[in-house]
Amino acid sequence: MANVQLPDSLLVHNYIAGDENALTILINRHQSKIFGFIYSKISDRDISNDIFQDTFIKVIKTLKSNSYNEEGKFLPWVMRIAHNLIIDHFRKNKKMPMFRETEEFSIFSIMTDDSLTIENKIIQEQVDVDLRKLIDELPADQKEVLLMRMYQDMSFKEISEVTGVSINTALGRMRYALMNMRKVIDKHQIILTN
Repeated sequence: MANVQLPDSLLVHNYIAGDENALTILINRHQSKIFGFIYSKISDRDISNDIFQDTFIKVIKTLKSNSYNEEGKFLPWVMRIAHNLIIDHFRKNKKMPMFRETEEFSIFSIMTDDSLTIENKIIQEQVDVDLRKLIDELPADQKEVLLMRMYQDMSFKEISEVTGVSINTALGRMRYALMNMRKVIDKHQIILTN
């Protein structure tokens, strides 16, 4: 029995039922893939370790609260959690680069006012609202891939890992999402620029 590898879904079930060792098996089974994914985005071993640990703290809390329902797709679910924590890390640590005033360099030489005018800001907000409405009209699978690609800047390889589909399927869904959006834009003569 020791040589038979239990599927993730059974290990998750066993852990929820109280078998702490089941989680250890899951972590050992997937840690190199999950840590590798985190490290590829962060490039700092200590921060990657922190995010890896935070990922599994979130996994444990979700499993313990009986709110896990990923239908056997444990690894893509954990990868999504890790990805979200990576995004949170970058949002929290959005630091301004440090510049020191010297004779050769003045801070005013690089400062520009890129802020939008009030009119352009209103137009941009309306474009964002219209675009969101278009995206919401897409079938769920196409919408998921498009949001991951466009708003989370994920590669198709990452999307395939997170969603549990092949890279070709992810590419196909993106293609159909864009085609469907173009049809709606043409049909309703929507203008998405200012």
